[in-house]
Amino acid sequence: MLNCIDNSGASIVECVANLRMKRHAKIGDRIIVVVQKQRNFGEGSGPGGSSASTAAANKVRRGDIRHAIVVRTKKKLQRKDGMVVRFDDNACVLINKAGEPLGTRLTSEFPII
Repeated sequence: MLNCIDNSGASIVECVANLRMKRHAKIGDRIIVVVQKQRNFGEGSGPGGSSASTAAANKVRRGDIRHAIVVRTKKKLQRKDGMVVRFDDNACVLINKAGEPLGTRLTSEFPII
């Protein structure tokens, strides 16, 4: 399970395949994910609110199969200069098949490798 840190509409995704090798994914790897939990945007999604704006904001739905790039991992990554990078959670950004991000904003920090 990975957190999705863009505003595409997904909150939690599950990795089903690694497109690079048959091992765990590292930072920068392209993976295939299934959306497990959808993100709620604003108060309009509650009872009596307008769900039309929420539906327009969500580009993905629960159960959608999408491509993603891993941007944070709990596993330590050692850079060539000796610095070790480690995060508190696993996170990804959803992309289309051409490699362009689905969301327009990233809601958290990610490393520059």
